[in-house]
Amino acid sequence: MNTISAEFPHPDELIYLNHAGVAPWPQRTADEVAAFARENTRQGARDYAQWMERESRLRAQMAELVGAAAADDIALVKNTSEGLSLVAYGLPWQPGDNVVINRAEFPSNRVVWESLRTAFGVEVRDVELSPDDPEQTLIDAMDERTRVLPVSSVQFGTGLRMDLPRLVRACREADALFCVDAIQSVGALRTDVRALEADFLIADGHKWMLGPEGIGLFYSTAEARDRLSLRQYGWHMVQAVGDYDRSDWTAASAARRFEPGSPNTLGIYGLSASLSLLLETSVEAVESRVLDNARHLMQRIDSEPALSLLTPNAPNRHAGIVTFRVQGVDNAALYRRLRQAGVICASRAGGVRFAPHFYNSAHQLDRAVDLALSLKNELIE
Repeated sequence: MNTISAEFPHPDELIYLNHAGVAPWPQRTADEVAAFARENTRQGARDYAQWMERESRLRAQMAELVGAAAADDIALVKNTSEGLSLVAYGLPWQPGDNVVINRAEFPSNRVVWESLRTAFGVEVRDVELSPDDPEQTLIDAMDERTRVLPVSSVQFGTGLRMDLPRLVRACREADALFCVDAIQSVGALRTDVRALEADFLIADGHKWMLGPEGIGLFYSTAEARDRLSLRQYGWHMVQAVGDYDRSDWTAASAARRFEPGSPNTLGIYGLSASLSLLLETSVEAVESRVLDNARHLMQRIDSEPALSLLTPNAPNRHAGIVTFRVQGVDNAALYRRLRQAGVICASRAGGVRFAPHFYNSAHQLDRAVDLALSLKNELIE
């Protein structure tokens, strides 16, 4: 535990509960980025070959993290929005095709699909998730012309965890592709893309993966990526990468085909360091601790009459996000006061969102709830 504490040397007055937004870096990540910057300052790209080795290492780490069969199934993208756009604008849309989305999604997983209306005349079926059976809402909206079902593994506002295997089965029956926005689960929960049979899975590195902004993972099966047309081209996406004198070229067979140009080397070094911490700890141990923290928070919130839990508390319906409301106060004002007091959280779904990671302690969680109750009294007065 001393090692984990050293990785997150936060001041005692700060309680960081916004890993569903932008996470802090582990100490090793800061050290790695600083060392890379010093190297670049002293000698530039003299050891560029080592930089490319680190790029390969990051792909392998990502593949291990999500259970991919090979590192070739992983592309490095700038963010989740870019990854979703690769799918949305790579598919061969035809008149009468549709895509099913839902209103609980973060804008990244709505805007790109809504844009298909004007770009290709795609019918966008936007549904309100039923609180009793959210998956059935999506399934009922699908038909034989549904080309893809994009859905978040965990909804960003309430923290609702979706039943992905059930949705995969519905996609297979409809001959539709399944595209998972996993930004709120990868790094917090065990992920196995092969067992899930996802066609695409995309996640930014700056949330539960504890990495820098500007780099994320795009997973695709070989069969699914062959169905996508390429919209960007450059030296880095060709099969014979590095052979600059060659006049002919073909797109890489690996997922690297979606990476047109120079990689984000600084981000690669940073995210690789962050993933090393998660993998050393083990994804099983990280998931166990994340869920323990979420359940500790939910039990505490349920025990307070003034607090109302928005996140489903069934074991299979939540991940690391815990969203709640405090009765009788402006919850947006409460969120602002919490941040001023050192509880780094978010304002979502009309309430306050806490998102602790594996290294947060139960003591910190209780302090955050106690502070919310204390501020409630001040805001009422």
